[in-house]
Amino acid sequence: MGVVLVWLDLGMRHFHGIDDLQAVVGERLGTSAWHEVPQSTIVRFAEATEDFEGIHLDPAKARAAGLPDTIAHGLYTLSRGPAMLYEIYSITGPVLWLNYGFEKVRFLSPVGVGSRIRMVADLVAAEPITGGVRFTVRETFEIDGQGKPACVADGLIAYFHTLPPGFTPPQEG
Repeated sequence: MGVVLVWLDLGMRHFHGIDDLQAVVGERLGTSAWHEVPQSTIVRFAEATEDFEGIHLDPAKARAAGLPDTIAHGLYTLSRGPAMLYEIYSITGPVLWLNYGFEKVRFLSPVGVGSRIRMVADLVAAEPITGGVRFTVRETFEIDGQGKPACVADGLIAYFHTLPPGFTPPQEG
């Protein structure tokens, strides 16, 4: 039995090649849908990362720390970036793309259990690299009903016209 993925195109931008994406440096790429952060997701993230800090898992410990309830890990919020970017834009043409890391990450507000978050993505820079272009995308994670974002990060994504020197794609079988 296969898996069927259904994407709702709610204003997603489509780029036909790296040059098309480069042409919009300085523009807003878009905004993702809102995503709820239930306690079950926070627990699964704690298990996956082995980060069992009480403010994420125990409401009493969270309240003792001055929080109204448990909060999501900051890295959970940041880790939602790639999935939210898939909602915001698509690109055809590159032979490879890589999450290249981050220039700057700031966690500004806690994401309380049951909150909803979304990402606003702005394309702030493009720099040529061997075989392609490295883009800087400012990822601002908003919390529904709050003025201050949860996280602001300058993510780096590399798109390649040709495979980078020394890169060997995985072999099947």
